[in-house]
Amino acid sequence: MRKLLGIGMATLDELLHSIENSPEGPQVLAIFDFDGTLISGYSAVDLVREQFRRGDLSPAQLFELITAMASFSLGSMGFSAMMNVGAQFLQDIEETTYQGVSRKLYREHIARRVYPESRALVQAHLARGHTVAVISSATPYQVLPAARDLGIEHVLCTDLEVEDGRFTGSVVRPTCFGQGKVRAAEGLAKRFKARLSDAFFYSDSTDDLDLLEVVGKPVALNPSDRLARVAQEQQWPEAHFGSRGRPSVSQMARSVAATSSMVGSFIAGLPIYALTGSRRESINFSVATFGELASALIGMRLRVKGEEHLWSSRPCVFIFNHQSKADVIILARLLRRDFASVGKQEIKTESPLLGKVMEYTGTIFIDRSDARSAIKSVNSLVEVMHAENKSVVMAPEGTRTVSPTLATFKKGAFHIAMQAKVPIVPIVIRNAGDVAPRGEFVYRPATVDVEILPPVETADWRRADLDEHIREVRNMYLRCLGQPEEAAPASDSTAEAAKDQAAVKPAAKTAAKKAAAKAAPAKKAAPKRKSATKKAPAKAAGKAKAKAKAKAKSRAKTPATDRPASQEAARSAPKARSTAGRPSTRPKARPKRKAAES
Repeated sequence: MRKLLGIGMATLDELLHSIENSPEGPQVLAIFDFDGTLISGYSAVDLVREQFRRGDLSPAQLFELITAMASFSLGSMGFSAMMNVGAQFLQDIEETTYQGVSRKLYREHIARRVYPESRALVQAHLARGHTVAVISSATPYQVLPAARDLGIEHVLCTDLEVEDGRFTGSVVRPTCFGQGKVRAAEGLAKRFKARLSDAFFYSDSTDDLDLLEVVGKPVALNPSDRLARVAQEQQWPEAHFGSRGRPSVSQMARSVAATSSMVGSFIAGLPIYALTGSRRESINFSVATFGELASALIGMRLRVKGEEHLWSSRPCVFIFNHQSKADVIILARLLRRDFASVGKQEIKTESPLLGKVMEYTGTIFIDRSDARSAIKSVNSLVEVMHAENKSVVMAPEGTRTVSPTLATFKKGAFHIAMQAKVPIVPIVIRNAGDVAPRGEFVYRPATVDVEILPPVETADWRRADLDEHIREVRNMYLRCLGQPEEAAPASDSTAEAAKDQAAVKPAAKTAAKKAAAKAAPAKKAAPKRKSATKKAPAKAAGKAKAKAKAKAKSRAKTPATDRPASQEAARSAPKARSTAGRPSTRPKARPKRKAAES
């Protein structure tokens, strides 16, 4: 391990190698700081911006908070005092409101700043069975969604005090800063019978020196200049990741050129159309050119497995997991010719020129807010496949995801394959987000791993079993991506039992009819006593009616406490059902929240 104990810069591969050579099991702690370590930049900026946008901070309060942050940076204010300045402005706001704000912050701002390299380190520790934790001075409303997305179970951070579901305007002491982080790590170590002398800790800041000096395996990850100097003095490994953060001028220029190359590639194909009269060959040339040119401009390399499946079953429906705008370039480079794609209607208004080019090259636009229009578009895709012998490419997730975690699949692509009676070919893209995560304009150089799975035949699929077929295909993706598979719904067994029961009922009815038919001749052979048998039931019914009336009178006189328990239960059951699950209207006293692991 130079690598974890040696001097100087360490690559991601070296850091991963040191994890692979470490002992397995939960007694090994892997602790990550959050801001600047797992993500680029500072999530507090996003939180404050959102508070101001929501109106939870007035301009005067915003100025006061910025002043407090500046004072803390200059060392003239302590961390707890700075946090109290921000917390006071949240007084009386419901905590659930900020849980929603938290998810929005991650989805719209923070997710795209997660370092792919840090994600890889987290996954490597989890694969070894280590206890992975985030210990951060930030609040849970900044950290928790990211931790969930990364698969990190343990989060210890600076908590805000809550009473009766509302913020009190105070911070829970001690805060998770400096020695507070050491105490949090010690508590975690005690819980898992671990030793801090065997623990990993990744941080970017000298604010974490107390914990960096205590653990056995400190790593300066994306370190500040001050921490980089300390790391060199202490012979700690350091690593810098350039996959996120402020892009260089070169990256900006290359991204603009790659985006524009779609139009340039389209123009390059026009002479072919003019000379040969074949629009199809012109489009094929443009698509293949765009894939190669844009990849070269942004420095994107593809590592492809199963490439033979791209050509073995055409026409077919290609499906792919959608993480990034780079997927368009990846697909153009892989598929190259003779396919139609699907795009959202909004592209035509957001970028009219790009929309026109995509429309010319065979993209069919769907208005996702209009179900009838979407169905009509689907039917036209089936017609294209039959009439022009073209394949179709679609993203069953429907939109780009904010992380590599696979979203739920929609049914459109599967309906098209069934109607056209063609195979489905799954394209699994592992890390297109490394090139350009959702919401990011800039493309960054990266190697993207792609696996083309064998074709899935749909000729014998039935509409009634479509959900099960979709689940099977989605599980193929999940296995490939190393994510937990989707279990069969519990209702499946219930449905099977219902089918069996439905099959039994007709048989039982048939048996009953046969028995009745056999018994019928016996009744006819009996002596004639029609008049007697008609009167007897009438008399019996009259007696039963009188008896029931008398019983009802006596019951009315009987006190409720003397009635059988089963009768009382039967009378009260509807009332009990009507109130079951109804939330109590009485306010519950809630203790002040203590600093605890979230």
